[in-house]
Amino acid sequence: MSLKKSIFLILMLFSTVCFAQQSTPSGESKLLLTSQGVEDYRLLAEKNPDAVKQVEAMKAKVEAEMAEPLNVPIPKDAGGGFTHEQHKANQLSIFQSGVLYKLTGEEKYAAHSKALLNAYAKMYKTLPLHPEKKEQTPGKLFWQSLNDAVWLVYSVQGFDAIKSYLTPEERAYLKTELFEPYVNFLAVDGEETFNKIHNHGTWALAAVGMTGYSLEVNEWVQMSLKGTATDGSGGFMAQLDQLFSPDGYYTEGPYYQRYALLPFVVFAQAISNNNPDLDIFKYRDSILIKAIYTAIDLTYAGHFFPINDALKEKNLQTSEMLFGADIAYSITKDPMLLSIAQYQEGFAPIDAGFEVANAIGKGLTKPFEFKSLRVRDGNQGEEGGMAIFRSETPSNSAALIYKYTAQGMGHGHYDKLTWLYYDNGEEIIRDYGAARFLNIEAKYGGHYLAENNTWAKQSIAHNTIVMDEKSHFDGVYKVANAAYPTELIFDVSNPNFQVASAEIAEVYAGVKFIRTMVYLQDEAFEYPVVLDLFEIESTTAHQYDLPIHFNGQFIYLNTPLQAHTAQLSPLGKENGYEHLWNLAEGKAHESLSQFTWLLKDRFYTWSTKTSSDDQLIVTELGANDPDFNLRNERALILRANSEGNHYFLSALETHGSFDSKNEITMNASNQITRLELIIRDGKRIISVSTKDAGTKEFELKK
Repeated sequence: MSLKKSIFLILMLFSTVCFAQQSTPSGESKLLLTSQGVEDYRLLAEKNPDAVKQVEAMKAKVEAEMAEPLNVPIPKDAGGGFTHEQHKANQLSIFQSGVLYKLTGEEKYAAHSKALLNAYAKMYKTLPLHPEKKEQTPGKLFWQSLNDAVWLVYSVQGFDAIKSYLTPEERAYLKTELFEPYVNFLAVDGEETFNKIHNHGTWALAAVGMTGYSLEVNEWVQMSLKGTATDGSGGFMAQLDQLFSPDGYYTEGPYYQRYALLPFVVFAQAISNNNPDLDIFKYRDSILIKAIYTAIDLTYAGHFFPINDALKEKNLQTSEMLFGADIAYSITKDPMLLSIAQYQEGFAPIDAGFEVANAIGKGLTKPFEFKSLRVRDGNQGEEGGMAIFRSETPSNSAALIYKYTAQGMGHGHYDKLTWLYYDNGEEIIRDYGAARFLNIEAKYGGHYLAENNTWAKQSIAHNTIVMDEKSHFDGVYKVANAAYPTELIFDVSNPNFQVASAEIAEVYAGVKFIRTMVYLQDEAFEYPVVLDLFEIESTTAHQYDLPIHFNGQFIYLNTPLQAHTAQLSPLGKENGYEHLWNLAEGKAHESLSQFTWLLKDRFYTWSTKTSSDDQLIVTELGANDPDFNLRNERALILRANSEGNHYFLSALETHGSFDSKNEITMNASNQITRLELIIRDGKRIISVSTKDAGTKEFELKK
């Protein structure tokens, strides 16, 4: 028997002795749905029945499940497989039927939740590790322990809701046969993950901590707050200290910020309910509330920016953000959060959710204000960041995202100083996100695909400079994780000239990158313009590739290319280049290369200062992809060779319209005719010549 397991069993014995009168959990609810939430629901149902249609839909779902025999299969399948999905369905059924009992008092719902919990209690102690063990820590009910933790977060809330229905003997049975061995598996057998400063650790400690509160086992709560050693080296407080920047940015990026928010906020709510003395929502200058707002800010049209490992389908309507926005409103009473709840078209069935529904019913909603801002990265806010420049008008919404964050741990990509652009409800300059079909068993069991490493994480898959066809940091995670950009400037004081600049010297040996991005609004242009200056400091000769991953239909390029119509070849052999078909190539324009494409009803033109020594390459993703795992997306790559310092100066214009219904095209041609970088009296100036408004000069302040 391991030392840690021995300590755990001693703690369990100590708990039994010291809390003899409480060894059987009471019938009192301790988690997120209390008598206050029940009262709010009943008032809502009386005054505004339409507002609780969600609860009626939940009743129909659970009653349909109750009409079928219980299905608690022996775990067998990987993510997306039958047993995997069935256990996920059961966790929701336990949770939802418990909620319905609490709200309605109808015992049939409690009986269903109890029957499922008992079925798991009968099997859990004898379960081995899952037969389809994932590369990471394996679970018992699922292929990885992360999913086991998620199951417990939901299921213990269902248990908590029916505690008053269960007899003391039934509560004691579930504690001994299900919850104690489950906690032992997550916190003792899975000690490394439990103490890990990572979203997997967050889910595990939230599951154990919430179980501790509901079953009234203080040791479980303390382990969750302070780590298994209860010395603060791990646990919830350490995660709050280390995983978020002072602005509430989660180091793994928006996609995992969303995913990790649920265990953070539900456990915090349980802490607040049971240990109000900790004032958890004010901890570290209200870091959790900041994190919820930041997660909302890291979206466009409701969808999260797909940086690092991310699936583009995820948006503000996910269950994590449902709980997050509702709990944030219950703490702040900010009416702007109600507009997020309205977009979500639902609420979490907890105290906070019913409070939100009542507030919406009273007409308290105000629109959420999406503003230009910067979120810092690193727990001290000193590891770069992300600038988000927005243009919000009644007729249009656009956003420029300049990413100069740290690596983002294991889910990070090799994409230093990259950018994305959104306009007209669409992703215009895009990021691939992750190569993964989550929970689709036919696609590598729902795991991250091999192409996530060979393509999605590689530098050429992003809108940044690639030197000598090698990814940043040579694709070495430990090196990348130790380096981060330095912000030089961030200024949004002038809404017509918003600017951010950052530098990093560790991407390639002996080379420094400096990128400055400007979001410009000027009367010369129909829509906001992006100015992009990418400077490279080097003393040796290198090849530099600058890709632009555009979204839309190729319309025009002002220099001829040779299309490879007879036979296609990959652009390279490794570092992501092996996945790019070389569709066409040719010399760049002698002074300004310009490329126009169409998306929906709007035109976009990328102008970049070039010489005839430079090369342009049109690529399409899909080479060396025998299982057809990759999306067939296109890019235009500007290739330059330089023996010393070099810079790329570019602009992105939005212009015109295309009315396919009435066959009317307006302003299909762009305005910019020339781009120059001028050094005058020690000042750096971008000179932009236009067709109709002459030449404009914009100073870049250091």
